[in-house]
Amino acid sequence: MTALLSTEELCMYFGGVRAVDRVNLAVAEGELRCLIGPNGAGKSTFFRCLTGQYRPTAGRIRWRGRDITGADSFAIARLGIGIKTQVPSLFEGLTVVESVILAQRRRHGEADARRRAMAVLERLGIAGLAARVVAQLAHGQRQLVELAMVVAPAPDLILLDEPTAGMSVEETGRAATLIRELNRAHALVVVEHDMQFIKAIASTVTVFHQGRVLVEDSVARVLADPRVHDVYLGRSIAMPGTEGG
Repeated sequence: MTALLSTEELCMYFGGVRAVDRVNLAVAEGELRCLIGPNGAGKSTFFRCLTGQYRPTAGRIRWRGRDITGADSFAIARLGIGIKTQVPSLFEGLTVVESVILAQRRRHGEADARRRAMAVLERLGIAGLAARVVAQLAHGQRQLVELAMVVAPAPDLILLDEPTAGMSVEETGRAATLIRELNRAHALVVVEHDMQFIKAIASTVTVFHQGRVLVEDSVARVLADPRVHDVYLGRSIAMPGTEGG
């Protein structure tokens, strides 16, 4: 069966630094996949390759079997991939509902876009913010508005880079519930480092270390793996084909 999104021997080098080194990963239709790893493990660079922010040095990225390696972010989005980066990218002078309408105007007329926008805001629990100007919102609210903009065009896959960054414990808990609900209609790939959040949402977890996949398994097995404990505690683990550290 063809994967929804896959990579083949994907590499991203910066001079002599192998930020992503021969990564093979496959995400199925309807899956919720978490990518974790300590700072500098390569997960954010890998995310930027998937989303068209970086052009990989080598390897392939495929969408339903189609080679999309090096495609621009806007072209990737048009395939049915929603992208939310760590820092919200919003239209500061618009209201919340105007922002969500704008995110889907290419697919729907204005009246239909407004109806769909309000439905998405209801779904995310922020309909009460519809008339607020984005620039006046708190950080956690801004994160949810950008997520609404990503969800509104109904993508098949949503890519989220540290969606809980800067959120309070209460906001993070709500985000976990929301992501599980979104997974009923969308496949998701979530890059995170918050282990409590991962435990709340994950089924399959891929752990990055030194630019490669260290382990990929169920959340319970990953969190019990001594190698994962070691990399998060900063202990040295030599990856196959490297010279350690």
